[in-house]
Order: sequence, then C-alpha cells, then structure tokens
Amino acid sequence: MEFNRKVRAAAVQASPVLGSRDGTTERVVAAIARAAKEGAELCVFPEAFVPYYPYFSFVLPPPAMGKEHMRLYDEAVTVPGPVTRAVAAAARAHGVVVVLGVNERDHGTLYNAQLVFDSDGSLVLHRRKITPTYHERMIWGQGDGSGLRTVDTAAGRLGALACWEHYNPLARFALIAQHEQIHCSQFPGSLVGPIFAEQMEVTIRHHALESGCFVVNATAFLTPEQVREVAPNEQIQGVLRGGCMTAIVTPEGVHACPPVTDGEGMAVAELDFALITKRKRMMDAAGHYARPDLLRLWMDTAERSITLGAGSPKASSLAPAAVDHGYPDADHRAPIVRPEAG
Repeated sequence: MEFNRKVRAAAVQASPVLGSRDGTTERVVAAIARAAKEGAELCVFPEAFVPYYPYFSFVLPPPAMGKEHMRLYDEAVTVPGPVTRAVAAAARAHGVVVVLGVNERDHGTLYNAQLVFDSDGSLVLHRRKITPTYHERMIWGQGDGSGLRTVDTAAGRLGALACWEHYNPLARFALIAQHEQIHCSQFPGSLVGPIFAEQMEVTIRHHALESGCFVVNATAFLTPEQVREVAPNEQIQGVLRGGCMTAIVTPEGVHACPPVTDGEGMAVAELDFALITKRKRMMDAAGHYARPDLLRLWMDTAERSITLGAGSPKASSLAPAAVDHGYPDADHRAPIVRPEAG
C-alpha cells in the first residue's frame, strides 16, 4: 500500500443507449479510451449503467412495468460474459482501472452489481448492492456481505458502494476500516431533480472527510428525448431531470475539479495521496480516532448460496463469519472490522 503517489482519475457522466446492452457497452469502451487520452489511470462509470438504470420503475406502477422489466432481463449482463470481456480488454489495452455499474442477470434474478477491473483486465471485485432502494426492490435482488471489501489495484486501494448504500453508515465504515484510499461511488443521475444532486454532494463530501480518502463519483444523464421515451406523460417527466453530480472530492472534502451536473462529460483530476495522510493525521476513523473499547463493527462477509452440500467449501456460510471479539459475551461484539472471506 503506497502512501506517497499521485493517480489521475476520471469520473464519466454519459447517456446509456436505452434498450441496448451492446450499444451502452460500446459507449463504455469509447469512454475508457477518452479517459486514457486524458492520462487517467482510473475510470468510474455510473450505477447500473449497462445496459441502463431501470428508470421505468420510478415512473410506472408495478402492474404496468412488466414489459420493461422483461426487456431489462433480455439486455442484462452476465458475469462473466461478452460485456465483461469487452471492458476487460479495454482496461488492459489502455492500462486503466475501470469501475462499472451493471444490471447483472443471474438466472432468474437481476442484481445491481459493481465490477472493478484492474489495469491488466482482471476482474478483482464483483459485488452486489446489499439493499435495493424503494422502487428498485421490484427490480433487483439483495446482495450479501462478500462485496463489502476493498481491493488493491494499480490505482490504489479501492472500495465501492452504490447510491443509497452510502446512507448505511455501517456499510461505509466497513470500507473505512479497510483503509480505502479511493472510494468509487455510483448513482443513477437524471432522477428526482436538483435536490438529489445536492444530497449526493453532501454525501460524497462527508464520506471523503470521514474516511480520509478520495471519492470518485459518477452519475448518468438522460437526454430530453430519452426522458420522453421513459415517461411519455409530461406531468411526471420532471422527476427524470437533474440529479447529476459527477465529481471528484479530496480527503479534505473539497472538489478536486469542477463537477459535471448537466449533459455528458468527464470530471478528471489528479489524486495526491499525501492528502490522505494530511487528513488522517488529524482524524483517522479507523485508527487513532476510533474507540474500539466502546464502539466496534461486527460484519458477516460470507458469500451466500442457496445450495450447500456436505463438505462444501461454502458450508460455513450457514453461520456468521467467525470473529475474535476479545470478549466472552457475544453481546459485546462490534469490533473494528475484521472481515473473513466466506
């Protein structure tokens, strides 16, 4: 883990190709190439960007969204599959670490997944949003704790969360306690209106300050034509405008470059890891500012499977991950994170 280096990062704000997994993937590959030309070593894309965020679920009542839900199944991403191979090849060709949000299909269930590709094209993190939000519960299944971990990449130690997972303080602390240097956050964009962008900015700036890390945040953008396609009813089109905040925030809670809040674009900035030490010298939430004698986090990082056979390596996932709490009484469990792989 390096403490004194500089990394150039890009956060991409782009429009998906509604209804087309292949079309959106082509845009991802093209954006990776553009980011590389800007000298970026890390490129972050929006939440569930491939094939597209399920905006229809926010404007259609459940009985009316079956057709669009089925279309999303048809266009969803399998991991591994053609999309992951294309993105891995682009990451490898340009030497860029890529963080991509996808709608993942696992047989009969869709998941909001975050994929991290290292600069050699290897898939080093495949996680699923632990709790879909509000309307999303009709679309996606729930992830598990196996993805609440940081990964060491060519760009540094990365952690990732999607959208309102950032309002689960224990999920955020799970990554803070693993000393993430760059937090890659993803939101849908073009949703709710300007207040969503304002809330998002507060959220990512607070996480940067609390964790003492950089935050690279990406949101998508719907064109006026796409808004009309998703919501033909003019009275509700307003909820699909605004809500964009593609930004890079330093450990001191300030923007490293102007954010992108409208249209397509890219936020690009240099991340000086010396700022991490500068911030943590004052307040290290996972170090000298922690009080593990009073407050500790217990977490289960086991991967969950619905089928377990005798002698299965996943058999232990029927029980929470073992953690040495240092107390004889289990009610006192809450250590600063000591995750165990399931």
